[in-house]
Amino acid sequence: MISVLLALLTFSPLPPASKGASAVVRQFETLYSAPKTLQATFLERYTDNGRVTRADAGTAYFRRPGKMRWEYHSPDDSLFLVDGKSAWFYVPADHTVTRVPAKQSSDWRTPLALLVGGSKLSRVCSAVYLATTEAPQKSGSVVLFCAVKGAERGKAHAPDREAAAETRGDAAFLEIDSTTGILNRVLIKQPGGAAIEFKFANWQFDQPLPESLFHFPLARHGHCQWRIVLQRKPRKSLGP
Repeated sequence: MISVLLALLTFSPLPPASKGASAVVRQFETLYSAPKTLQATFLERYTDNGRVTRADAGTAYFRRPGKMRWEYHSPDDSLFLVDGKSAWFYVPADHTVTRVPAKQSSDWRTPLALLVGGSKLSRVCSAVYLATTEAPQKSGSVVLFCAVKGAERGKAHAPDREAAAETRGDAAFLEIDSTTGILNRVLIKQPGGAAIEFKFANWQFDQPLPESLFHFPLARHGHCQWRIVLQRKPRKSLGP
């Protein structure tokens, strides 16, 4: 995930993981592989050495194949949208739209399109392990460590591999309900104690979400013309 997370098209089996991790992965993939649309509320937090520096909340929508829409309502309105080809970020306050090819997006929200792109963790992770350095926040959940494809080096053992991933800036963790397979949280740890966290709630499956919800309207908004910034190189920002 650091060069990142997207709806890739083919499935390759995960290397052997512990029985516990494998069972949770199967539950997650089974639950999220069938729906054509998903909807959830989210809380997005940025922390620096455990101190919250920013928190945003809103509603996220997902539609197969690989489309999603993140509507931010608190503390400010903004929109992050992936239409399958491009990733768009819109801030109403300045009427500026940033567009980047989805496959070049370095935004950590982009890989979450896998939820409606087949939901195979192997599209992002070369292997999945039970985490040893991150505890679950919800009762009945487990935390999985994702060894991001192309990032892991050697065969380090826990917790060495998790510490090494954090140093590289690609330590990715998923908190999943061990009974239902529901995704509760995604955590990305980065060097220097920085982290970004997504908490999800109120998942809804196969809601009637219109296709138009996942396309950015290239038209005038009120009396103002949007200014589109074409971004050819991936942004290295943690967030909006």
